[in-house]
Amino acid sequence: MKDYHINIFHSEEDEAYVADIPDLDGCSALGDTPESALQELLKAKAACLEAARANGNPIPTPSYRPAFYQAG
Repeated sequence: MKDYHINIFHSEEDEAYVADIPDLDGCSALGDTPESALQELLKAKAACLEAARANGNPIPTPSYRPAFYQAG
């Protein structure tokens, strides 16, 4: 089964780690560590999907694939 791609990065502006799911608009979370940001994001993902189902909104199919760049 395919699942959603997750980005985790440090934000100087937020002074925290940010985790997001590009396929789910607005689904993101903050944490003091990458691990805590991921744990919060998993809760946010569940809430986003539950709200979409409750409101009869479509659930996006996982499709996002990041670009990989290799230093040359």
